[in-house]
Amino acid sequence: MSRSNTQRNWLLSSVIFGVLSLTTSSFDTTVPAAATARAARIGLVKSPAPASLPPQRSVAASFARRHYIVQSQSSEMARNAVSVAGGIVTGDLSVIRAVAAALDEREIAALRAEQLPQLHVYDDSAVVASSMGTLPETYYPSEVDAANLQVGGMTGRGVTVAVIDSGLWNQEGPLQSAPGTSHSRVLAQYDVILARQNPHYYLPPLLESYSRDISDPYGHGTHVTSIIASSGVATTGRYQGVAPGVNLVSVRALDSNGQGLYSDVISAVQWVINQRVRYGIRVLNLSLGAPPSGPYWQDPLNQAVMAAWANGIVVVTAAGNRGPDPLSINAPGNVPYVITVGAVTDNYYPLQPSQYRLASFSSAGPTFEGFVKPDVLGMGGHILAYAPNNGTLAQEYPSWFTEPYSDMTMSGTSQASAVVSGVVALMLQVNPQLTPDQVKCHLMSSAHPAVNSAGSLAYTVFQQGAGLVDAHDAAYSNASGCANQGINVTLDLLGVQHYGGRANEDANGNFYIMQVSASATPVQSLLGGLGTLLSKVPVVGALLQDVPLLGDGLLWNGAYTASSGYAWSDGYAWSDGYAWSDGYAWSDGYAWSDGYAWSDGYAGVDVPQPE
Repeated sequence: MSRSNTQRNWLLSSVIFGVLSLTTSSFDTTVPAAATARAARIGLVKSPAPASLPPQRSVAASFARRHYIVQSQSSEMARNAVSVAGGIVTGDLSVIRAVAAALDEREIAALRAEQLPQLHVYDDSAVVASSMGTLPETYYPSEVDAANLQVGGMTGRGVTVAVIDSGLWNQEGPLQSAPGTSHSRVLAQYDVILARQNPHYYLPPLLESYSRDISDPYGHGTHVTSIIASSGVATTGRYQGVAPGVNLVSVRALDSNGQGLYSDVISAVQWVINQRVRYGIRVLNLSLGAPPSGPYWQDPLNQAVMAAWANGIVVVTAAGNRGPDPLSINAPGNVPYVITVGAVTDNYYPLQPSQYRLASFSSAGPTFEGFVKPDVLGMGGHILAYAPNNGTLAQEYPSWFTEPYSDMTMSGTSQASAVVSGVVALMLQVNPQLTPDQVKCHLMSSAHPAVNSAGSLAYTVFQQGAGLVDAHDAAYSNASGCANQGINVTLDLLGVQHYGGRANEDANGNFYIMQVSASATPVQSLLGGLGTLLSKVPVVGALLQDVPLLGDGLLWNGAYTASSGYAWSDGYAWSDGYAWSDGYAWSDGYAWSDGYAWSDGYAGVDVPQPE
């Protein structure tokens, strides 16, 4: 695909910060009436979750009282407020500045109208023995070591994750609020498709609160968001989501069939960039993709994703479900800067790492530009998460639902990406100062590659990257300089310099990593720190010797193979450091990236895998 002047102008403008809206948003914290049937999903058992106050609306003539806990600055203030509202005080809870009360919808509305200081209203939930929840165990938070962080209070609190997908079910259930809070943590919802079809639907950004529900007619967006953020508590007492305390921003760019236009997804990324300060967006999950339409720097979706990375947003994206063949990484997963995620399945042996396998559908690298992808792996096989029971997926695949819960089981790198986005949120709560490059470095350096009994990689780096993520190790990693070395996203966006990776293919169809000549190392170090303006300088071509680096799974014939009896190593010594993840200045003489038939793709979710 050739770059037009229009593309260049767009690319230049994408680097410039837009005018950011810093006005305070008004959030809709009400829960639809149908969501009350799922009240048990919303809170912890030890500390009942706050019950959202019902909307002010016309009501029927008869009302049924329910049991609540009403808290204020003092138990006496809470008691008086309940009485004024017409409710019945059923118990004294002065130890927590509260009373037990019986209230109907009309009385709750009156209670709200009193505007009592520090008012909190909690469902008087039933207590379950041994502090257990009532929902199915999801396992994947424990399988990536996120559950241990949650026990220590690390839930992603204070971090906002934006999800561009098919929307968010208006019955938000376990996504409505974070543990221990009563307010909605869904900070904003934006429907790109609706905004395109009806340009006057939204007010100008300075005036728009983005608080209206956008719903999820497909179901994929809610499923992915729940993997990241569900605060539902399982029968084991563990959270169902990886980062149950995060704030959420949902952007709908895909239709009821899980497909969308490139321009809609680009518009969604642009909206996230423009709103990043207003909502504190630190992570962007893109569980979608399409076959590459050209070199990574010429793909317009990739350009938007690179702009997000340049603006300080950690972009996590799916590798794709076109594996196990090589060269099957989807865009925008082929962008060298972002965190591209492949999928692992526990093979229906939860919490038994020796049984985990690389999912056969998981797309493999290298990219057409020679970069090793995926970067890391996340759990992506038969992933259980909250999803709408009336979406397209639910109607087409009813057997995927777990009754009587609104939980759906799906497999794919979409799900694996959501797991990793949750891990990134936990990392950013532990260390909010991390840059996107540092987050990627910590993830890769702490990942656990699959290693056989001989100590060699069970899967090549082109299949598993650095390995399966570990939330705890990544959150407390001290690694540096191990990701995105030798490449510069700003220069890339400006069109000054583009980059290639070190992967190549020999005459027999084997993929390997090209060796770096020792004499060129100082030059490479210079280029790695500053990016490079030297693409036309002949010495750049000498940086790489067309000699394969054969150690540590760096030679691959494209076959899906793995030895039996392997483990996920937590102390693997990579030869030559992480040189396979580095880039170098693109030169006209690059060996094998030319001549491929680029396909025209649409942006869409990974095709859900059958169970």
